[in-house]
Amino acid sequence: MISIIFFNLYMPEECLYQKFSVLFVCVCIYMFVCFLTGEVRRKSSFRQSPLLSAAPVRALIDEQISIKGRFLSQNYPVTVCAQMHSEEGDLWEAFAHYTTNASRSINLTSDHSVGGSYLGCEPMGLFWALEPALRSREGLRLRKRNVETPYIVNISLLEGHTSPSEGQSTELAAVTVERWYMAPGVRRIEIRQNKIVGTLFLPPGPGPFPAMLDLWGMGGGLSEYRSALFASRGFASLSVAYMGHKDLPGPPDIMSVANLYFKSAFQLLQDHCQVDADRIGVIGLSFGVCLTLRIATRIGVKPSCLICINGPVGSPLLDEDGKTKTIESDQKHWELDDRGRVSFRHVSLPDNLPAENKQKVKNITCPLMYIVGEDDLCAASTENADVIEEALRSAGKSQLFTRLSYPGAGHLIEPPYAPCARVSLWRAKPEKCELKFSSHCILLRIQYIMVNKFAVGCFWVFLFVCFSSLQYSLCGEVTPHPTLLLKKIPGRGS
Repeated sequence: MISIIFFNLYMPEECLYQKFSVLFVCVCIYMFVCFLTGEVRRKSSFRQSPLLSAAPVRALIDEQISIKGRFLSQNYPVTVCAQMHSEEGDLWEAFAHYTTNASRSINLTSDHSVGGSYLGCEPMGLFWALEPALRSREGLRLRKRNVETPYIVNISLLEGHTSPSEGQSTELAAVTVERWYMAPGVRRIEIRQNKIVGTLFLPPGPGPFPAMLDLWGMGGGLSEYRSALFASRGFASLSVAYMGHKDLPGPPDIMSVANLYFKSAFQLLQDHCQVDADRIGVIGLSFGVCLTLRIATRIGVKPSCLICINGPVGSPLLDEDGKTKTIESDQKHWELDDRGRVSFRHVSLPDNLPAENKQKVKNITCPLMYIVGEDDLCAASTENADVIEEALRSAGKSQLFTRLSYPGAGHLIEPPYAPCARVSLWRAKPEKCELKFSSHCILLRIQYIMVNKFAVGCFWVFLFVCFSSLQYSLCGEVTPHPTLLLKKIPGRGS
């Protein structure tokens, strides 16, 4: 090779083309030989940078996201951290400690967290374990007000086992995901007709769709995110405000609308050209349970099913027309702790409710599912479920009742993978009055009361439960695909 190069150098200038051709061939041969002997690879120090991936990066709030970290060292300690801002500007965060495996990677779907905001195999732990950052305002609760925009969650892969509050960690990789309540194609329609204040959500397509009338509690205002998620799963849903809204009559701390208001809301769904008038259900949470039962028994409409979440069979605040007094007007059974936080549990005990204030549950003619959070400190949910079950049994209608009861679950059963608040500020006086929702960190995933068939005496519900508490974790033991957990209603235990 060397002799060829020397011979090439002493070639006449008129052979310049041949000279460079020979040199080029020699260099190519040399590089090929070096590649075969591994010399080039020994001199290379190239190594791919750490990578953090999330799939899908845009998803509905109840959809699971697969998070993986790759191209790390073996047995390497890392922290995965999720951070996002609420619409009010408050920072929420969660983090978990992992150690890489033999393939120099981590996979949150199968690997176990050894520290941080949660322990064990929790594929969506970074989302349901989100909590306000240190030194945040007290009593925060994460609620989506503008469902036409997503939550933006920034996920970071940090070096070592650390926490966000330390603020000195080296970021190895990052990815951003979007969490939506409203799927593409869902239509959001503001309702201000027949004195109704609400928002109607319609799924993509012509319909007709089964529908839900969506009722929240006495916190007031208009909450849309549950209805948006219903529509994203194929159900028309009308969320209505009944107190605490600027477009409603009367003071914000009382319910000035009466029975006719809810009858009009139900009939609005019945009359809509894209709604199946024979398949309309009602879902209520907290005080919304009392209203749900009232709609089914007193105002002359016939829902196809009722879904009650942690609420009372009646209220001493309601008058005959369905209007309320202020919540402060009856504090006889309030329970306050030494920090000024109040529990309304004893207010809603059936024994503390006057008989005339209880709804006539025996008159119900459609299937009813009652969801109980056994650690509910805001409503006596277990006792109220007992009363409903006994009333239907005595009326020969026990087949209509189904109870789903969860130890450790608090008052608010939020949408899937949404973080829950242990204590949440409320608008009731005194100013420091708060609602104690749960003494556990709880995730109840309801794959959104997927009512496929409303019929007389029977409907279908998809139920997917991921339960996690501070004391123990059942996640990973009850995480089959939602379609594998199809439950038929009626019949307790069916």
